[in-house]
Amino acid sequence: MRLYRIIIILFIYVQLSFAQQFSEAIEDNSFLIEEAYNQDNRVVQHISTAYYQYSTKNFLYTFTQEWPVGGQTNQLSYTIPYQSINSSTKGLGDIYLNYRYQLWDEKNWGWVAPRFSVILPTGKSSEGLGNGVVGFQVCVPLSKRWTDQFITHFNVGFTLLPNVESTLDDNSKVKKTLPSYYFGTSGIWLVNENFNFMCELLHFINSAVNESGNVEFSSQTIISPGIRVAINLGSLQIVPGIAMPITFDANQTNANVYGYLSFEHPF
Repeated sequence: MRLYRIIIILFIYVQLSFAQQFSEAIEDNSFLIEEAYNQDNRVVQHISTAYYQYSTKNFLYTFTQEWPVGGQTNQLSYTIPYQSINSSTKGLGDIYLNYRYQLWDEKNWGWVAPRFSVILPTGKSSEGLGNGVVGFQVCVPLSKRWTDQFITHFNVGFTLLPNVESTLDDNSKVKKTLPSYYFGTSGIWLVNENFNFMCELLHFINSAVNESGNVEFSSQTIISPGIRVAINLGSLQIVPGIAMPITFDANQTNANVYGYLSFEHPF
């Protein structure tokens, strides 16, 4: 009898989660975590981000454009990075070409939009601006709005860089395939239609070639509290935001700063 009641309660909860109607709010302007909403039909988004690391003086700027293809089901986008490493080496990084498929939408329990990306070797690998090979990345984002005031996003991702060339201490060269993994989540408090508090959590498992020429793994965790606001000017929506990512790795903890600016409009 107890199991029967639990099943009934779960059934009612699932039905209610499908049936809920929520008020308008900012939902598709996450920072480090990827949300699972493709662009609406005939609506384009232009996204600029800036990430500054205090300890290393590294700076990363990215520009992304997202375009729907014949509706919300299919989306194409690209991301162009510009980097400054140690305030000395500067230049274009590796460009990402992305395709996303809207697998689940408002008719399902949550939103799911798997992404497949090709990473082009446009950054100079000799200066640390790129990897020097064509790479691939897969990410599966899931988004769920629970109430009028709260929404969560979840990400699982995998990156593969085949035959990356590395120079060892004795100036010999080796080529190794470098896999890396990441997963993360975020919780967003929708204070009102145009203002949000957010907190994002990401964990990376990265690979690199060590002095012996072998592949070794390291991990890094990022906790990033932030805010964002929407400014609506007719059919144009502008969303600026700022966050303070805190990074944790095996050696140290660092506070950084992240800026976000989005322009979204019909075309």
